Amino acid sequence: MSVRPYRDIARRKSRKIMVGNVPVGGDSPITVQTMTNTRTSDVPATIAQVQRCIEAGADIVRVSCPDEASTAALSEIVRASSVPIVADIHFHYKRAIEAARAGAACLRINPGNIGSDDRVREVVKAAKDHGCSMRIGVNAGSLEKDLLEKYGEPCPEAMVESALHHARILEDHDFREFKISVKASDVFLAVAAYQGLAEACDYPLHVGITEAGGMRTGTVKSSIGMGMLLWSGIGDTIRVSLSAEPEEEVRVGFDMLKSLNLRHRGVNIISCPSCARQQYDVIRTVEALEKRLAHITVPMTLSVIGCVVNGPGEARETDIGFTGGGNNNHQVYLGGVQAHRLKDQDVVEHLVQLAEAKAREIEAAKAATPAAAE
Repeated sequence: MSVRPYRDIARRKSRKIMVGNVPVGGDSPITVQTMTNTRTSDVPATIAQVQRCIEAGADIVRVSCPDEASTAALSEIVRASSVPIVADIHFHYKRAIEAARAGAACLRINPGNIGSDDRVREVVKAAKDHGCSMRIGVNAGSLEKDLLEKYGEPCPEAMVESALHHARILEDHDFREFKISVKASDVFLAVAAYQGLAEACDYPLHVGITEAGGMRTGTVKSSIGMGMLLWSGIGDTIRVSLSAEPEEEVRVGFDMLKSLNLRHRGVNIISCPSCARQQYDVIRTVEALEKRLAHITVPMTLSVIGCVVNGPGEARETDIGFTGGGNNNHQVYLGGVQAHRLKDQDVVEHLVQLAEAKAREIEAAKAATPAAAE
């Protein structure tokens, strides 16, 4: 009997669309996005926040465009960003047209909510004329009245029906460059809705648990719901919704993908919870390393283990390993092999230097490959 390798996730087969120059769906990497919380009309503040999100690794950034002042500011924000900007539109079709003209790479809009067929046609024309894709964004908290009357309450079936209704509107206007989301703050509801939608269409899916909560609770809640979906192969782009700064959403998103072996960016620190056997302060060491190594973007693994019970075994599987030893005599591993002892030295500083050197080595090797030269 042949068994699929346990680390492999068979992703759902979806069609591919473009969000600016970033592919979403198909065999493209799962992208990580976030949304600004500044007033979009405050151009300097919005650009600064977009830049922080980019530095954290964001592939796509969304900004809200509730009024004409926001769409008027959009072109300057788009010009200042090195990643595609998505315009978040609700109800007013003119804002969607203005956003497309301003250079938005994608419109987050529900076509059924913007009025007459003529208005939908105008939005679709603007999107086509300016190379703009769309996202149909269904939310359990704002389902159509007729669906609430039909089903009695927000449920997976109602959310899928809403999404497919909006999709048909765009398809009837010969527009298929869109992705879909069916978000809910309830994990069970969101997961079931995404599972139903994944079976009902082949459009790329934007996955998230909406209004998940603060940094800790929201991360846990999102990881459970989104993790279930990603593990089963559902999801082409993700947004972790936290009551926190948007760059934190990006970091959590990448950590989520790293944990499922779906995408790797930066240093993946494998560390023990620490116990009475630890030979140095593991918790403070890891806290410091997370901050000091945040600037590294190339993927690598670093194990930080307090004692020799699990330390050598973890070190054999990581690029850099550090295991606590007695009498402040610790062991450093490179490439899974014992390299040298570390005694009476600054552990954090030493590991940062090793990680930075490894990053330079990886970047140099990448630059030397024929593919990089092309």
